[in-house]
Amino acid sequence: MKNVTDSFVSLGHWPSAGSFGFNTDILATNPINLSVVIGVLIFFGKGVLSDLLDNRKQRILNTIRNSEELREGAIEQLEKAGARLRKAEMEANEFRVNGYSEIEREKWNLINSTYNILEQLENYKNETIQFEQQRAINQVRKRVFQQALQGALGTLNSCLNNELHLRTISANIDMLGAMKEITD
Repeated sequence: MKNVTDSFVSLGHWPSAGSFGFNTDILATNPINLSVVIGVLIFFGKGVLSDLLDNRKQRILNTIRNSEELREGAIEQLEKAGARLRKAEMEANEFRVNGYSEIEREKWNLINSTYNILEQLENYKNETIQFEQQRAINQVRKRVFQQALQGALGTLNSCLNNELHLRTISANIDMLGAMKEITD
């Protein structure tokens, strides 16, 4: 131990110091100084260091707990969002299927209504054709009858005397009146 004290306090190197002095030998004093500093730090700093480490440990544990809670919350939100997404996809598919069904239904309704309109137009066309044919037939009949009547009158005029001629005209007029009532 004498070497330790001698190396720490040496009066021979400091001539003006008297009873107290410092050793300037760096190799001899560094391990001693370090051991004293470490000893003091361990003795006095053990409580502070353990408090610091405990506080750090608590903060880390709290951070981990908070992270776990946030993770669980994020998982719940993700599950809710996934459920909403699935619901939205099902609704979209339903709208798509309903849309296609509605389009198909509208297409068939349009085809059917077009077919009905075409059928009505065909009926109108046939009725118009039939009406025009009937009108043409009536016009032809009227002309034929007028020509026949004129021919008969011509023949009668050349063959009949005046009295017979007047009776024939009167009978024909009666007949024409009856025919006119039938055609009207």
